[in-house]
Amino acid sequence: MDERDDTVETVDSVLAALSDPRRRQLLDLLAEQGEATATTLAERLPVSRQAVVKHLATLDAAGLVSVTRVGREVRYAIRTAGVNATAQWMAALADDWDRRLAKIKRVAEAAERDSRSPRHD
Repeated sequence: MDERDDTVETVDSVLAALSDPRRRQLLDLLAEQGEATATTLAERLPVSRQAVVKHLATLDAAGLVSVTRVGREVRYAIRTAGVNATAQWMAALADDWDRRLAKIKRVAEAAERDSRSPRHD
């Protein structure tokens, strides 16, 4: 697997993980708190601790959170690498669309100018 395949796989897993609003809420909470346990996060959401753990596992698999074990306690924190790769991919996609739309605009404006100019037949 080459670097491009790795990037596509990362972007796919990040977008899939971020598609769920509850997982986005968990990331927001971790951004506020820096590091938290599943129990602490579950106290702030209207879901069970087990549901939070499942969502955190998905975020971990996508590379969006890190997991640290301290004794019996499991702490979660945000990892930015997956988000950064996805943001770069989205920026490149946006740049490509900006170029395409600018070209369409130039062609349309040229056609409009040509239609207004007098014809010498």
